[in-house]
Amino acid sequence: MSFQSLVVSRDEQASGVLISALAGFGFGVQCCGYPDALCRISEQKFDAVIVDYDDPHSAALILQNAYQVSSGNHSVSVALLGDKTKVRNVFGAGANFVLYKPVSEHQAHATLKAAVALLKRERRRSLRVSIQLPVRIHVQNGAEMEGILLDLSEDGLDILAAKPLYPSAVIIVRFQLPQQEKELELHGEVAWANPNGESGVRFVDLPENTRSELKTWLFDNAPKLAQEDAEPVTHCRLTDLSLGGCYVETESPFPERSGVVLGLKVDDMEIQAEGMVCVMHPGFGMGIEFASRTVEQREQVSRFLGFLAHRPGRQPALLITPRIIESSARSQTPESPVADGSDDALLQLLRSATSLSQADFLQQLQKQRSSQEVASS
Repeated sequence: MSFQSLVVSRDEQASGVLISALAGFGFGVQCCGYPDALCRISEQKFDAVIVDYDDPHSAALILQNAYQVSSGNHSVSVALLGDKTKVRNVFGAGANFVLYKPVSEHQAHATLKAAVALLKRERRRSLRVSIQLPVRIHVQNGAEMEGILLDLSEDGLDILAAKPLYPSAVIIVRFQLPQQEKELELHGEVAWANPNGESGVRFVDLPENTRSELKTWLFDNAPKLAQEDAEPVTHCRLTDLSLGGCYVETESPFPERSGVVLGLKVDDMEIQAEGMVCVMHPGFGMGIEFASRTVEQREQVSRFLGFLAHRPGRQPALLITPRIIESSARSQTPESPVADGSDDALLQLLRSATSLSQADFLQQLQKQRSSQEVASS
């Protein structure tokens, strides 16, 4: 399974470390400056875009364009940052991960490990089938042309048009899949395009019945991916746990708003809990809010807490597997009044974490631990 990456940096030390680390994870690597990066992002598909923040304005523009182009294609973005106090600004600009400069081999490997786990999970989730079929393409306020379908997924498709398209163009694509009687008419927006006529299109307003037909056809025709592609983060330590969430120390934290699955085990007690990353501290750890949309989800965490309370000093074994790169809405957080978290100090801290610096957050976390130790003594 190969990935493509773009490194945008004038820092030779950082670029050298990243090129070596990316190659170790099987990435193809392209390097360029800021002006050239915008052109490459609009013409090619990249699974990872790594941009140096030594020019904040240009870097933010590249991240913004990378996000717009990758919507539906599930790429990750990494920012190289020299000033740790600016990390919240960089996350706000759209970075999924941050590497602090000077970049070490260890730091690059740990961050890329989490990025690759996400990319593999997304590739498994978004089935993409290579197929060549004739298509008809109608550009909004333009002429109709012929083309060839190159691959298809639930979120979009790649086509080779008779004439080059342009990014952000609104189009309608019509074609008929093998063993299907009905012609599909799909509305989309061009996410990227290159001069030879090849373009990536993300679907817009796809009807549910059409999406269902696509999913069925893709599942039947997609190559089966190996189960080992969904990799957990193994080197992590649970430091704080409540009914509503937890904090985990790890060198490979996942991006904020990522969906994750936690496997927790102590002795013969084992649970799996879904959650969402509320806050990520690069190279150090992440705070995760548990999903508690159902009574069953809340009760299994409650049972585990009770089991753990009778085994003081025991450290749970923990595996964390990514589920989705970015949760689309905050609606995945608890909805029931039983789980509103008003009496859960850890959960309240996690929900307010993005407004705090890493130092302030960890200080508040330490105060909670100290107060709990006093209360239990």
